[in-house]
Amino acid sequence: MAFDAGMVACLCHEFKNTILGAKVDKIYQPSKDEIFIVFRNGKKGTRLLLSCAPGTQRVVLTEEKPENPLTAPMLCMLLRKHLMGGKLTAISQPDFERMLLFTFSCYDEMGDPCVKYLAAEMLGKFSNLILFDQSYRILGAVKTVDFSTSEKRQILAGLPYELPPKQDKVNPLCESKEGFLQKARDSSQAADRFILSSYAGISPLIAKEIVYRAHKTTNKPLCECDLEKLWFYFDSIIRCVKENAYHPVLIMDQTGKAVEYSFVAIEQYGVSVVCNCYESPSLLVETFFETRTQSERHRQKAADVFRLLSNAETRLTRKIELQTKELSQCNQKEEYKQYADLIHAHMYLIKRGMKSVRVQNYYSQSGELIDIPLNEQLSPAANAQWYYKKYNKAKVAQTELTKQIAIAKADLAYIYTVFDALTRAQTTAEIDEIRQELAEAGFAARKKGEVKQKTLGKPLSFISTDGYRMLCGKNNMQNDQLTFKTADKNDYWFHVKNAPGSHVILCCNGEEPPERAFTEAAKLAASHSKLADGENVPVDYTKVKNVKKPPGAKPGYVIYHTNWTAYVSPEK
Repeated sequence: MAFDAGMVACLCHEFKNTILGAKVDKIYQPSKDEIFIVFRNGKKGTRLLLSCAPGTQRVVLTEEKPENPLTAPMLCMLLRKHLMGGKLTAISQPDFERMLLFTFSCYDEMGDPCVKYLAAEMLGKFSNLILFDQSYRILGAVKTVDFSTSEKRQILAGLPYELPPKQDKVNPLCESKEGFLQKARDSSQAADRFILSSYAGISPLIAKEIVYRAHKTTNKPLCECDLEKLWFYFDSIIRCVKENAYHPVLIMDQTGKAVEYSFVAIEQYGVSVVCNCYESPSLLVETFFETRTQSERHRQKAADVFRLLSNAETRLTRKIELQTKELSQCNQKEEYKQYADLIHAHMYLIKRGMKSVRVQNYYSQSGELIDIPLNEQLSPAANAQWYYKKYNKAKVAQTELTKQIAIAKADLAYIYTVFDALTRAQTTAEIDEIRQELAEAGFAARKKGEVKQKTLGKPLSFISTDGYRMLCGKNNMQNDQLTFKTADKNDYWFHVKNAPGSHVILCCNGEEPPERAFTEAAKLAASHSKLADGENVPVDYTKVKNVKKPPGAKPGYVIYHTNWTAYVSPEK
């Protein structure tokens, strides 16, 4: 990601052509790290976003309309007090740093003209927005820094504002050919590391691009470089900044994911990426961060659902193990009944206080003697009743445990179907549907303020070679909707055999589809299942009218008895 000084210079040039000379109309602070300033030039309003959130720090023009809190934060009130009605008179980039300095012509409390400054420092985790007056006295900041946090630079109201500490690097806008060549001869680093360590404001992407343009590779030791050629391409990129000859570009991989952006064309990736050019650098940066934010939101939501499923899987697996162990102990119930019967038959041999008694076992064909443990504090009759109670308890427990183990195994099988749906979820909306499904199934609590979705997303839709429509559910709720609400009773239903997967409907339109349509629908069901990487995958298919849902069954669970099975190899 390259929000470097070159990109800042590109944005600064755009701002000078759009909002310079405009007046501050409105100021919002929807979150602690973001400020929106609405500039008005005549009837036209332009919205400027200043964000110092770590990882997404930027200053761009935007069409976004934030939802504002009912009560404005203190910093927002301070900015309104000092900047509202003020005129933006200058925008600068001090020392080619990753920061912009906005100068406003305002009026103080007495109505006298004054100057106020707003510094937007885009310095990674040290990013900040700082308001100060014409005497360089800090009035407020998004992030305050005291002596306990930093000994080098404090940012507190009342202290003088100072520019960020300079690194031991040269401003590339002021570099000469002789200076560049001399530094290169004195260095033993790789070419891109030399540029990064010697010049301020240059990102790793641009350093590698300079080396690539000079030698068609990004990994080149400086000692093997043609220094004259390296200077030529270094100077050509720096000249783009000096002459405001920018070519903003967004770099996307083959999947459509935004990976980089720059203020100049990037050649080092070759044909492995797609480069989209933008006239507006603000639109470019907003597109990049919007894509990145969506991707991050998708990852976080998927991780949240995955954690819920993992916890449920662990809990159910442990429950099944414990209950299976208890069930094995219930196999002694017949032994308890025999003990009770034998105690009754040999009551005359037993006295209170005995710890055991040896009697003849009438249940054995050989009639051998057997030792029966006794509770010495109970009478002979009470010992018999004690064993009868243990027998009845084990009998009831065996029935109940068998039932509970079956329920737990069904729940675990359901969890595996949700795991499978999560691996194929591609959007946050699909993940939200899966989480809603878990909430309705009792495996997750609804989040505070979360509203149940009334409608589900659309299932995947395909057309077979012979023109028949095929529908594929993305999760269990969509599977139920497809099978029992969307499909006609004479359509064909497909599902991979004995494994989690999507329900696939082959829409017949009152006709009998050809064999090829059945094969393609079976491949579709196999490729949207847990067995998608297998070969000769068994897929059951039958008419929709033969598929039933048992009362109280979990989403996606169905039963069927009349069916055929096809063996296919999944295709992406």
